[in-house]
Amino acid sequence: MGLSEDMIEDDKEVMNAGEVSNWLRIPKSTLYKLCGEGQIPYAKIGKHWRFDRETVKSWFKKRVRETIAHNY
Repeated sequence: MGLSEDMIEDDKEVMNAGEVSNWLRIPKSTLYKLCGEGQIPYAKIGKHWRFDRETVKSWFKKRVRETIAHNY
């Protein structure tokens, strides 16, 4: 069973790669590629990738606005 947006609690400030890829509905490999290109901010703690929930949401909203502006 995958995580839905509702299952990612608003008070959960830090998300792992699986949670972020499920929320964005993209493969983990795509998430890692975007991070490697510097597009999605993350912190690496040891071998673990961690993401600030608000930062990811802000990044996504910015991408949506850019896409809309580009298409109109």
